[in-house]
Amino acid sequence: MKKKIVLAGGTGFIGQYLEDKFTATGYEVKIISRQPQHIAWSNQAGIISALDGAEMLINLAGKSVNCRYNDKNKEEIISSRTKTTQILGNALLACGSPPPLWINSSTATIYRHAEDRPMTEENGEIGTGFSVDVAKAWEQSLFDYQLPRTRQVALRMSIVLGAEGGVMEPYFNLVRFGLGGVQGDGNQMFSWIHIEDVYRAILFLQERTDLKGAFNVSAPHPVSNREFMKQLRKTMNRKLGLPAQKWMLEIGAVFMKTETELILKSRWVLPERLEKDGFQFTFDTLEKALQQIILKKQAIS
Repeated sequence: MKKKIVLAGGTGFIGQYLEDKFTATGYEVKIISRQPQHIAWSNQAGIISALDGAEMLINLAGKSVNCRYNDKNKEEIISSRTKTTQILGNALLACGSPPPLWINSSTATIYRHAEDRPMTEENGEIGTGFSVDVAKAWEQSLFDYQLPRTRQVALRMSIVLGAEGGVMEPYFNLVRFGLGGVQGDGNQMFSWIHIEDVYRAILFLQERTDLKGAFNVSAPHPVSNREFMKQLRKTMNRKLGLPAQKWMLEIGAVFMKTETELILKSRWVLPERLEKDGFQFTFDTLEKALQQIILKKQAIS
């Protein structure tokens, strides 16, 4: 019988990467999503059937935060995370043979704006504001479930970098058009992780049956926004990069229907638990990550 994993909300940049990786290693990948070819969120029997006998559940579901934070979008951002997590928790309780591991996405934005020191799982300070409220509600909806046969892990993910999509394309465009300078004062920290290391961290957590709880999924060497843009210009061989001051970003965010917090919040996060437990990053430095991404983009373009 073929090995099976379940990807919930698995149609985005990260989900597609994971689907390709797990399929290539012999897994049958069941996807729960709003798209018609997959298991619907309303199909409880189908979700229970998919989870029964699976090795792992990975939940990535949630409305993108790349939007204006009006009341309607705020409600959708929170409910799309908590309600889907609750649907999965209830389905696991109904399973005859539930997966031994449930990995639920979370976000490194749970920590406060930090320019003074890095945030770890043990010593990080939880922040305030809407995006933090989302992260707290998301994790609570996971850990509210008492599941004796299933380990629960929350991935506090930093900004995921990869050639196939995600945040890289907008940054590439800024650099291409000579606008790849600092954003704001450039001192805000940029915690990141290469998508291959997201996949490898999931495999690591699957193997380590003694591990549970929240994990910072972030490369061990975060950089400032200034350093990130400098490295990106260097990798793309572009010398000129005009800066974007805060007031310019505020105006641009309105036109682009997004929020400046996504660029200006200082996320300074270290993967203390993963490293203490022996995980080793393939892309531990930004230089390595950007070189691989640029080369891969050139190969597929």
